[in-house]
Amino acid sequence: MASRPEVIAPPEIFYDDAEARKYTSSSRIVQIQATLSERALELLALPDDGVPKLLLDIGCGSGLSGETISENGHHWIGLDISASMLNVAVEREVEGDLLLGDMGQGIGIRPGVMDGAISISAVQWLCNADKSSHNPRLRLKAFFTSLYKCLSNGARAVFQVYPENIDQRELILNAAMHAGFAGGIVVDFPHSSKKRKEFLVLTCGQCSVNASISKGKNEDGESCSDDDSEDEENQTLVVFFDCYL
Repeated sequence: MASRPEVIAPPEIFYDDAEARKYTSSSRIVQIQATLSERALELLALPDDGVPKLLLDIGCGSGLSGETISENGHHWIGLDISASMLNVAVEREVEGDLLLGDMGQGIGIRPGVMDGAISISAVQWLCNADKSSHNPRLRLKAFFTSLYKCLSNGARAVFQVYPENIDQRELILNAAMHAGFAGGIVVDFPHSSKKRKEFLVLTCGQCSVNASISKGKNEDGESCSDDDSEDEENQTLVVFFDCYL
């Protein structure tokens, strides 16, 4: 079994020039990124008012997820720690604005300007201490606190994550709650070892989940109905939490 990238090397080292180009040229990766980004935008539940929104793409890489944002008619700012990935994004002439930075040191964007945020397969990297100066709890705190500040009131952030274990999941959740977020975890295909995907759906500016969170997907790719809950293969998992008090 292949090792997870985040346990091999820090992202800015793992995604060097060769790996960045290999990643972006893989038709399989491109399709996966598009599918996950579409699902993240669905869970973001943006108002259907025809007005383009300004979204933050955290861990944007070479701009694959950003392309999905553009295709849905929105503007975006991408943040990534890998200069090689961002160089590929520039070569591909993506439509978003690109920032080179470490999300574990906080997001340097003005308060309240972002209408939402997505992140595909990135946040779990913060759970690792890649340097002697790295403290995962402090890095997650800096990330979620700064993210909360740059989002507009009532905006959502959706993270597709691959936590390595329960401890990592709790570490991420606790950091989000302490920053003031409310929300829940949506798991698509919870009983499939290959298709299972986990999304952390956060709401900014309120200590309850006033807007409903979409149900997870079943094995047919459809939203689960109440009847599906009786079928073990089609069950979905949605776990809600309130902000930290």
